Amino acid sequence: MSDNQNSSFKSPIPSSPWLKHIRQDVQSMHAYAIQDSTGMVKLDAMENPFSLPPELQKQLGERLGALALNRYPGNRINVLRSELAKYVQMPEGFDIMLGNGSDELITLLSVACDVPGASILAPLPGFVMYAMSAQLQGVTFHGVPLTANFELDEAAMLSAIATHKPAVVYLAYPNNPTGTLWSADAIERIVLAQGQQGGLIVMDEAYQPFASQTYMDRIAQHGHVLLMRTLSKFGLAGVRLGYMVGPKALIAEIDKVRPPYNISVLNCECALFALEHAEVFAQQAAQIREEREKLSHSLALLPGLQVFPSQANMLLVRMPDATKCFEGMKLKGILVKNVSKMHPLLTNCLRLTVGTPAENAHMLAALKESL
Repeated sequence: MSDNQNSSFKSPIPSSPWLKHIRQDVQSMHAYAIQDSTGMVKLDAMENPFSLPPELQKQLGERLGALALNRYPGNRINVLRSELAKYVQMPEGFDIMLGNGSDELITLLSVACDVPGASILAPLPGFVMYAMSAQLQGVTFHGVPLTANFELDEAAMLSAIATHKPAVVYLAYPNNPTGTLWSADAIERIVLAQGQQGGLIVMDEAYQPFASQTYMDRIAQHGHVLLMRTLSKFGLAGVRLGYMVGPKALIAEIDKVRPPYNISVLNCECALFALEHAEVFAQQAAQIREEREKLSHSLALLPGLQVFPSQANMLLVRMPDATKCFEGMKLKGILVKNVSKMHPLLTNCLRLTVGTPAENAHMLAALKESL
């Protein structure tokens, strides 16, 4: 629920005896927060800012309108799996699994790997769903801090793997919220160490359209590595479709915990349509990468700002007072993400999504006035 939804709800029961049925750790949690963006230039969630061209909108509308919404999803799901496998050039002997966004895949991994004593490990700061999905499943989560400049602390990661022997290690490539594309050599040593102790590695490539490297060309060398992507950053955030590639036998086991019909016919057909017009989205990604570099250069010229290198569609920026700047930008109609309280390493940092040229110009102006 949004804040205004919460505030408008008045419980008719003064006390809530039914709360005893809700786990205590769940009651103490905060729900995943989604900022109200009504009337704002929305640059807080790393969305592709470009919509479909009008002609493609028309074609997609006609195609979706002809779907049999009265039927459960059928073989078109397998067609989508096949097309995605071609698109990513999936190696021989591998398979692909679909999720309602990457979030569902992360949850399903926690469910499938929940054996006694299991744990999940990831660098921090990182994507919040790794820890949240572990907690909700009752699996221990171990976070390993990055270095001060948001690189992998390889020694600390290797030590944590040796000590905790996690079932799953998540490596975001590039990382959220920092945009960092970590050292390929360091990643390979971590992958090997995790394999030697019998655990899984998940390479989370949510931001692959904006990065200069992918792990897909190395995945065939390992039998314990899963590669996860999403169509959200591709340009279909509203469609909610993630996918995971891995060795057939491994995917077959994880797929057993997937709910039936988790991908709707609408999600499926939108994704197939997008793949048929992949060149349109590739052009959009290229423009976003160009805008990222322009925006990074402009921000670096401002006094008191530190702009961190990024291979994603966002920029992490440190400033003297992030909260003051965030509130000032919000008053000017620009919504970004204040990540300064997420982790000590992110003190006084804002995360800025790269938008259209006009949106970026508005954001830059608002940021200058709000510093």
